[in-house]
Amino acid sequence: MEDCSSSHVTEAAPPKEGEAADALSDNTYVSTAGEGEVTLDTSIYGYIKQDLFTSEIFKVEIRNLPKFIGFNDLKKFLAKHGLNPHKIKLFGKHTFAFVTFKNEEERNKAVKMVHGMQWKGQVLSVKLAKPKADPIQRKRKQEEAEGLLGQPPSKQAEGNDKEEPPSVQIANVVTPLWNVPYEQQLKRKEEDVVAVLQRLAKEIASTNRAMVPWLFEGKGKQNRMCCPLEAICPSPTQTEYRNKCEFLISVGADGEDKTIGFRLGKYKGGSCAVVGPAEVCHVSAEAKKVVHAFQKFIRSTPYTVYSPEMYEGHWKQLTVRTTRTKQAMAIVFFNPQKLRETELGALKNSMKEYFSEGEGKDSGITSLYFVREGQRKSPNVEDLPCELVAGDSWIHEELLGLTFRISPHSFFQVNTAGAEVLYSAVGEWAQLDQDSIVLDVCCGTGTIGISLAKRVKKVIGIELCQEAVEDAKVNAKLNGLSNVEFHCGKAEDLFPNILSALVSPKVTAIVDPPRAGLHSKVILAIRRAEHLKRLIYVACNAKAAMNNFIDLCRSPSNRVHGAPFQPVRAIAVDMFPQTTHFEMVMLFERVDYNSQQQMNNQKEALSSS
Repeated sequence: MEDCSSSHVTEAAPPKEGEAADALSDNTYVSTAGEGEVTLDTSIYGYIKQDLFTSEIFKVEIRNLPKFIGFNDLKKFLAKHGLNPHKIKLFGKHTFAFVTFKNEEERNKAVKMVHGMQWKGQVLSVKLAKPKADPIQRKRKQEEAEGLLGQPPSKQAEGNDKEEPPSVQIANVVTPLWNVPYEQQLKRKEEDVVAVLQRLAKEIASTNRAMVPWLFEGKGKQNRMCCPLEAICPSPTQTEYRNKCEFLISVGADGEDKTIGFRLGKYKGGSCAVVGPAEVCHVSAEAKKVVHAFQKFIRSTPYTVYSPEMYEGHWKQLTVRTTRTKQAMAIVFFNPQKLRETELGALKNSMKEYFSEGEGKDSGITSLYFVREGQRKSPNVEDLPCELVAGDSWIHEELLGLTFRISPHSFFQVNTAGAEVLYSAVGEWAQLDQDSIVLDVCCGTGTIGISLAKRVKKVIGIELCQEAVEDAKVNAKLNGLSNVEFHCGKAEDLFPNILSALVSPKVTAIVDPPRAGLHSKVILAIRRAEHLKRLIYVACNAKAAMNNFIDLCRSPSNRVHGAPFQPVRAIAVDMFPQTTHFEMVMLFERVDYNSQQQMNNQKEALSSS
């Protein structure tokens, strides 16, 4: 599961992890087949250094690809010839692609092997490609030409005919609906859900013709949607609702150094400047208090902010988590560069003293963590070890009368009051009893499954983050539950075996996946397990989950086994007021072909009589 709201503002640095170019103007090419090297303009490719990994310097362009090939087709083709690409990005209606490799040897091997090769009647052409230009450096050249270089970002904005103060600019970035009346916000989101359900109706009609009569019968009553849509559930609180915020540490929009806040724009748009959250409406007062105290602390240290442009400096990010129980967790991300362990130890000691006994004592922080971030290719944030500097190891939150322990990397819905509304709807729609078994997929700290456990026979949770699984197990004990178990791993690896081992006729799956949706292997396992009759899908990005919805409902085939599902009802819950995001809940039920055929026969008999 993921936080989908716009306050999740951690942006990638320059394309050091092999991001393919998304604009052709950023790339120039040398002629063929691997002879010669690419000459770079160092003023806009400054992020490329010998001691930093980036697959951008091992990039090629493959031209004249066959029509209608996709990402997987090209990946399999290259693998068939012993090539292991790092990144692939298709362009021009998939007629050419940028492909990066992990080293020069692999890149040169690809050039020599693939150039001139035939694939589906097409003769492939391979050229070396320059890396993507650093957007910050490119913007600096533009500013220099326009006479804006050296001015604070807010002044540069004025030079671009933007006269709003930074507080308004940042509100427009992280809470784009802040000046829209709440009833209108809800109406907009409900219209977005209608569009999703109307599109799904069309997709089902084209991928499962057996459902067309059923769709046709309901469409007139449902405004061309695939199922009835209930009224959107508003958030109980529309401001100061976030219990987790990720703040960047950078230069302020006013030019002031060591500022903690939200980024004014995206790195790829050429911006590193941040604006503090003091006037942002969805951040809690408790979180703002922590930010204020932490900003004072880092300004008292000799260490600079980290520059994603130059890969220099130290302070990177501050994550703040708060709870109804008045606990606060602060997690600071710091790049040690070449500092000695003694220097890092002194810094952590001064941090502990500042927030335990010094000026920061009244900040409200009850749990303080320090995370080292290295210069080389970064792992997932969840893989970075957190070092407890001061206070408790966890914070605790209360939800639906239950208590939940939360670790630094564990997922927990960012709107606690909204989560109670969401989980109540899920519990109502699940139609559970004491014989039911609930599969809680992408369960995080176990909130959904634990909230339903007393009403069912058993709950089985699956979650990728080890910290979250440990929290979930503790949370089951904290709430006196013995009928709950949790498994750590990828849902696509664990779910099929767990599901096939269950023979109960009363199995209900509740899935709350990341914004990209469930892995196709999970969907295929759901389709195969025909004893699974009901599925509740919680989508934080309904458009991204569309392929999951389609695969749940499409006709059986060589790839998709088992009777399809059909959407029965849908509802939106506004978990992210002041933004364009929301959660959508859909109930799917397995199609009973026998009953459906009997109904169709009855209708045909009535129409012919």
